[in-house]
Amino acid sequence: QVQLVESGGGLVQAGDSLRLSCAASGGTFSRYGMGWFRQAPGKERESVAAITRNSGNTFYTDSVKGRFTISRYNAKNTVYLQMNSLRPEDTAVYYCAATFPGVPNPWYADAQWDYWGQGTQVTVSS
Repeated sequence: QVQLVESGGGLVQAGDSLRLSCAASGGTFSRYGMGWFRQAPGKERESVAAITRNSGNTFYTDSVKGRFTISRYNAKNTVYLQMNSLRPEDTAVYYCAATFPGVPNPWYADAQWDYWGQGTQVTVSS
């Protein structure tokens, strides 16, 4: 059983940056594909980004390409989401997800991810 704990959320202004972290425990981190999803008030959860076990491939939803970067540090059992040029429409609860044995196909299908964190709130003011 993998436990995921997100951190790094907060209230920022449009154009600012934030870095989210997700610390994993209870499993061999390097064996899991990792992803970030988000859910805004009144909306369905949507995919944001994903990264393969060895960081060889990354995936992004179109609305964050060029602004967000997903990365992982397997030695620290942590995955990150660097968010730059934040917009009010990025406001959401951000969730970390993990799946074994790697990023599913399609990566953006949240039903295919096995483990989820509790989420961290990101609020971007205009």
